[in-house]
Amino acid sequence: MDILLVDGYNMIGAWPRLQHLKENSFEEARDILIQHLAEYQAYTGYRVIVVFDAHMVKGIEKKRINHRVEVIFTRENETADERIEKLAQDLNNIRTQIHVATSDFTEQWAIFGQGALRKSARELLREIEVIERKIETRVKKITSDKPASKIELSEDVLKTFEKWRRGNLE
Repeated sequence: MDILLVDGYNMIGAWPRLQHLKENSFEEARDILIQHLAEYQAYTGYRVIVVFDAHMVKGIEKKRINHRVEVIFTRENETADERIEKLAQDLNNIRTQIHVATSDFTEQWAIFGQGALRKSARELLREIEVIERKIETRVKKITSDKPASKIELSEDVLKTFEKWRRGNLE
């Protein structure tokens, strides 16, 4: 099994679109990051865990699942780097390959020393962009390959049937 551990605020600070969003709303930037990671998770099948530092969200440690992405807000006075290192150590076994996404050079080397693979924020962004293009291409192909009707129907009849299909009986 492959597991991707993501330093959330590191990605937000490094991805141009999220950098711009964080100026107005950290919450919106977090949500968009999680959406991108959810698409990554769905496409690759990786278990994805994103970790956010507590200093941006005060209070006790929080964990939740959002779009099958595990979201962790660290305890107060615990950094995302510390939590990611602990997770990498706890989750590492013979059947698991840990990938860590961070552009923090010190963190990359600490993780690399534990046997995890590292990705910079830019590498993860590029990988997600490629995946999103592949998904878009696949969706376009599916929608353009609609099977032709065996019976030729006028456009008006097709619209009426579509209304009925959607429950609009007017």
